Amino acid sequence: MSVVGFDLGNESCIVGVARQRGIDVVLNEESKRETPAIVCFGDKQRFIGTAGAANSTMNPKNSISQIKRLLGRKFADPELQNDIKAFPFRVSEGPDGFPLVHVRYLGEERSFTPTQLLAMVLSNLKAIAEGNLNSAVIDCCIGIPVYFTDLQRRAVIDAATIAGLRPLRLFHETTATALAYGIYKTDLPENDQLNVAFVDVGNASMQVSIVGYKKGQLKMLSHAYDRSLGGRDFDEALFKHFAAKFKEEYKIDVYQNARACIRLRVACEKLKKMLSANPEAPMNIECLMDEKDVRGFIKRDEFEQISAPVLERVKGPLEKALSEAGLTTESLHFVEVVGSGSRVPAVMKIITEFFGKEPRRTMNASECVARGCALQCAILSPTFKVREFQVNEGFPFSVALSWKPDAQNNESQQTVVFPKGNPMPSIKALTFYRSSTFAVDVLNVDTDDLQITHKISTYTIGPFQSSKGEKAKLKVKVRLNIHGIVSLESATMLEEEEVEVPVSSTSEVPKDATRMETDDAPQDPASSAGDHTQEPKGAADPAEGAAENGAQDSEEKTVPMDTDTKVEPSKKKVKKTNVPVAEMVYGAMGTVELEKAVEKEYEMALQDRVMEETKDKKNSVEAYVYDMRNKIHEKYNDFVMLEDIEGLMAKLQEVEDWLYEDGEDETKGVYVAKLEELKKLGGPIEMRYKEWTERGPALEQLVYCIRSFREAALSADQKFDHIDISEKQKVVNECSAAETWLMEKKQQQDALPKHANPVLLVSDIKKKAEALDR
Repeated sequence: MSVVGFDLGNESCIVGVARQRGIDVVLNEESKRETPAIVCFGDKQRFIGTAGAANSTMNPKNSISQIKRLLGRKFADPELQNDIKAFPFRVSEGPDGFPLVHVRYLGEERSFTPTQLLAMVLSNLKAIAEGNLNSAVIDCCIGIPVYFTDLQRRAVIDAATIAGLRPLRLFHETTATALAYGIYKTDLPENDQLNVAFVDVGNASMQVSIVGYKKGQLKMLSHAYDRSLGGRDFDEALFKHFAAKFKEEYKIDVYQNARACIRLRVACEKLKKMLSANPEAPMNIECLMDEKDVRGFIKRDEFEQISAPVLERVKGPLEKALSEAGLTTESLHFVEVVGSGSRVPAVMKIITEFFGKEPRRTMNASECVARGCALQCAILSPTFKVREFQVNEGFPFSVALSWKPDAQNNESQQTVVFPKGNPMPSIKALTFYRSSTFAVDVLNVDTDDLQITHKISTYTIGPFQSSKGEKAKLKVKVRLNIHGIVSLESATMLEEEEVEVPVSSTSEVPKDATRMETDDAPQDPASSAGDHTQEPKGAADPAEGAAENGAQDSEEKTVPMDTDTKVEPSKKKVKKTNVPVAEMVYGAMGTVELEKAVEKEYEMALQDRVMEETKDKKNSVEAYVYDMRNKIHEKYNDFVMLEDIEGLMAKLQEVEDWLYEDGEDETKGVYVAKLEELKKLGGPIEMRYKEWTERGPALEQLVYCIRSFREAALSADQKFDHIDISEKQKVVNECSAAETWLMEKKQQQDALPKHANPVLLVSDIKKKAEALDR
């Protein structure tokens, strides 16, 4: 079983794999560690990752990037609308209010959801991992931003399912970084807590976490973020600056040309990197637009000036993380900086001034999330034995349940079941008294983040019928799972009924009479951490009393029994009945939709594979033409007659012309047939050359066999005394027969010219040697 961690970046992705000696970052087909998160749609196939990036400049309107920004967000979201302005591709509002991406694929207009596009990126990453590991990859751990909502988390799991992956955990990028940092530290304190702040400035967002470490464990103390503050915002500031400058100086408006926009953005990103290391940097782009070459120049001070609105926002998440952790800058031991956007000197300056200490870079800024995800996957997988290290994760949002009371008033009641910072995973139980089917809403509450939708899902519980005709007592279990997704897991109706117990004269009590049936703690390993129960306000009968804490929710008590000679004639037993629960998640993919998306992805992957194989066959024909033409006058010259050379050269020229004209766009079968046609002419020449080069060593081997076996058979050495004389004679005879055959065949072969088909074949010589050896 392979153990893989995926860092799904906004612009590029990284694949980490666990091996026996540690975590490695896998190289893609271009031997690079980072793979662009781009899907480019062509007339015949898709190009994903590095191939997508290579095609994106020529085909900007059909090259989809920044997929992570589109995922699980309403089309009307102001942040999304702001992003869409910079996209060269078309995004519209779908019938469900979520974005749809429009492209031209296989010669027709097609639309895809962000979930489908993310699945394509994951399929490509899966293929990279499988190519490196030479084994199938299914189990994985996927890094997600801490601010991902319930819907976005579900979308990532759906995308993984479409790509044929099974995430063992959606792992917060902040926690992945913290795990990659802490697991290798051998000097963590046993009692005191080592506090470390991690500042991750990525391509599109900034995340800050404060982590407390002790020996063999980490605890997430706080999370804070700005989901639209990253390296690309600095690129955008440069882009706007130079777009205005070139309009003034060169009278060109890059906004009118999608390709010019992409080229200028690429140049701005390079410029930003140069300014991170140099006080000033030039910009030169040849033929940017209207056949005009452009040049520019900027100093770091000027760059910081135009980026001031972005830099002003850096401090916010730092302050929030520190206050939520309940710490001061003095009680922080270290500050670690990661993420590609953190390389901007002005950002480092703000972080240094805020914490009052120099930030450290002890980790690989780009790879730490992928490494942390691979480590978490190894911890969760039975394949690897990993050093004991506990990850105490806190949920970044507050989630409440809301319901309407059984009475006629319409005011809903609600209770927070998973407060912010609640351990993940976790289960809570609530008790309701109801006479008929009712609905429970799952809501996000206590958030100042306007992008987080209030209502997550609605669960309809019922139908059910109490046998006594009164209100039924229902126990409802709510789960916050390992991925950070909240769901109402089950509903059980509890009814007390009297059971007759036979009167016994002995003082012994049957074992099962002393213990009542209880709700056992869930056996799911994912739910073992932090499972506990809770009663909602106003849902339980006041006389009932609060449910006790602990994994076992044993609410129904046994009737006390007298264990002397008297035995009560009856006792109460609790009957449990499962009640149906119907789920409605707002904006999530339905089962049927998901199945269709899996089929669609399979069809597109098949189309890509057919096109790749066709290209390979076409390349094989082209390579054979050039290879044979080069060798015919050098290596193969003696092995072919002059008149045959002319015929073969004419055929090679004919096929080459066909390749660049009518054969430019043919099917795989046509290229296979063309190659076979050429090999009929060239094959015999190649065979004669091969026989000639390999015949000498084969002859030497056979002669050595004959000589050594004959010497052994005729030897007077005592070590051969146990062998019968007739057996020895048989060996001598075989050697003589082989020698005679060889001399005859060699004479015939030596009489032939090199361009004639050989009579003494290497395969026959080898067979003779094997027979003699036997």
